[in-house]
Amino acid sequence: MTPTSPWLRRILLANLVLQVLIVVTGGLVRLTGSGLGCPTWPECHPGSYTPVLEDSASYHPYIEFGNRMLSILVGFAALAAVVGVWRWARHRRGLPLLAGLIIGFTVLQGVLGGITVRTGLHPTTVMAHFLISMGLVAISTALVWRERQPDGPPRSLVPVIVQRLGWLTALVLVAVLVLGTVVTGSGPHSGDANDPARFGFDPRTISWLHADSVMLFIGLVLAMLVATTLVPDARRSREIWGYVMLISLAQGLIGYTQYLAGLPEFLVLVHMLGAALLTLTVTLGILTLNEHATPNPRPDA
Repeated sequence: MTPTSPWLRRILLANLVLQVLIVVTGGLVRLTGSGLGCPTWPECHPGSYTPVLEDSASYHPYIEFGNRMLSILVGFAALAAVVGVWRWARHRRGLPLLAGLIIGFTVLQGVLGGITVRTGLHPTTVMAHFLISMGLVAISTALVWRERQPDGPPRSLVPVIVQRLGWLTALVLVAVLVLGTVVTGSGPHSGDANDPARFGFDPRTISWLHADSVMLFIGLVLAMLVATTLVPDARRSREIWGYVMLISLAQGLIGYTQYLAGLPEFLVLVHMLGAALLTLTVTLGILTLNEHATPNPRPDA
């Protein structure tokens, strides 16, 4: 393993944790109907960047404001990741690109957050907001993993067909996440307690389509678990795909439970956390299908 810095490792891990946490707090904003608790952006109220006490004030502005403050912290963590990579690992293969993607998409999230507020929480912008968060979780996971690997060229630990199966599984996960956001955009949790904006699709039909995609995904995860079990060099990947299977089954159970129970807020929030963890573990499952060799020492000049 090519060492970088203990500080860089802490920064990258903190960035990953915060990228997952912002998904949870964003879900809390939506599920409590606090999406327009701060009715404008970048200010919370016209003339004030913080919540303003009014006769009709409730907890909604404070939940939305808290999420915005966490977003700022996420931005600082992303910036720290870029600075840390530039200081300690700018010559490491792939690390500068991954760090650049994190800061770029984090800035895009901030802009999209403002657009989401100004468009009255239109489900399309809310959907994009969540999906970009999933992408940031995946990129942050890749950055943490890559920093811990040697800097030599990658070598596949499994046959090509298993690599392709892994990418197919990841692609189906993207479909699962997209359909999941459409379900949310068609259901009762619009993000605004007073004026909900919805896609207009039949929630029951979209929910069952989402469930069908989940079944396909679980089947592919099972195939990956079997495939990596049959390859002696893929022990680490097999462990990761085992975690993917456990999270997938838990997500399926939570999904059916929340559907039958009328979408209680707590279960929906746990389901969103599960989506982030699923994105994280599937990303690791793909990455651990390869290993990086230790680079050859440079000859003396």
